[in-house]
Amino acid sequence: MSAKRVTQERRSNRPLREVLDELLSHTRDIARRAKTMSPAEVDYAQQRLEWLADEVWRVATGEAAPPE
Repeated sequence: MSAKRVTQERRSNRPLREVLDELLSHTRDIARRAKTMSPAEVDYAQQRLEWLADEVWRVATGEAAPPE
């Protein structure tokens, strides 16, 4: 993939970039606080990681949003 194409993709796929930023931010927060998190916080953090990973996949592949 050429550098120009990568740059264009980064600029044109804002929804993917936003959800990836959210995933990275959450992951960094967990890494900083892991040793002090309660079991309930760890469980919630894991559930949120799974949801964010699913969201990244959905946006990256263009799948429709799951029914709520």
